Amino acid sequence: MSAEDNGELSFEEALSRLEAIVRELEAGRIKLDDAVNAYEQAVGLKNFCEKKLQEAKLKIEKIVVAPDGTTSLDRFFPFPEGDEKRVSEAMHYSLTRGGKRLRPFLTYETAGLFGIDFEQSLNVAMALEMLHTYSLIHDDLPAMDDDDLRRGFPTCHKQFDEATAIIAGDGLLTYAFEILSRPSTAANPAVRCYLIEMLANAAGAFNGMVAGQMLDLIGAAYSVKDNDKEDLIRHIEEMKTGRLLRYAVEAGAALGGADEEQTKALISYSRRIGIAFQIADDILDVTGDERTMGKTLHKDEKQNKRTFVSLDGLENARRSSAELTAAAREDVAVFGSHARNLQNLASYIIERQH
Repeated sequence: MSAEDNGELSFEEALSRLEAIVRELEAGRIKLDDAVNAYEQAVGLKNFCEKKLQEAKLKIEKIVVAPDGTTSLDRFFPFPEGDEKRVSEAMHYSLTRGGKRLRPFLTYETAGLFGIDFEQSLNVAMALEMLHTYSLIHDDLPAMDDDDLRRGFPTCHKQFDEATAIIAGDGLLTYAFEILSRPSTAANPAVRCYLIEMLANAAGAFNGMVAGQMLDLIGAAYSVKDNDKEDLIRHIEEMKTGRLLRYAVEAGAALGGADEEQTKALISYSRRIGIAFQIADDILDVTGDERTMGKTLHKDEKQNKRTFVSLDGLENARRSSAELTAAAREDVAVFGSHARNLQNLASYIIERQH
């Protein structure tokens, strides 16, 4: 069975069929005469799934490389001539060291549901990626996670120095809001103000990313009863990771003029993939390969940090991430075939190897 033979089969359906065939083959329940045919079907389904994941990856890469072949991120960096260019170099270094680009991809794809093209959503996508990158620079510092590697490269404070890394993070944070304030972001000033307010709230210290980082840093999960730990971890991760993912879809919806019900569906989708993303990260911290991941692994275990895997076990964590992904795909099914890339992204989140 070739990829073409699968027709309109969804990624989830193909993956489910592939897993069923593998189980039958491993259990020896398929007759020898049928085994070759089953194997050929499995290969076809595997190729189909890989093709879908590759399509999602290429869409993500479009955030980095513009239609004219130039790097989208480079277009936002006119380097100064003086000594102050060091901070611009550190900002640019951290932004261009790879990454999944999930947040800008979500913004681009969500806006696309409502007819907004790549160029029209680029400012918001780049601002969001800059703010996310600032958080990673600060997260890697010795006072926080003390990481030497990020995406397979030396972290910003290792490549430059701690002081430059702090300033580079500050620079990306402030530049993100400058970009959102530009008329090219949205013609309507009210929309620009809304985008700025939402991002400040999503990244903030009251119920956003900074608050989640604080709870994670002080080990808040240790101060509650065991049966409450998973709820608290979900709460922390919704703030640390989920709030920026939510912003990505809310911003795309705002650019496209989505109605209330459409926005609710997208928010539900973002919350589910946010938790699934963190569960996948927890799983990869246990099962992943450092060369593929590009960062130090097993840190959660060494720090005795509570994770979805340590609380529920590996198999239950995998089951939970699969359930969340299936529900997320259903959330955006209301948009029909236009949401296929968002559905494929949900699957990519738990199938990824880094």
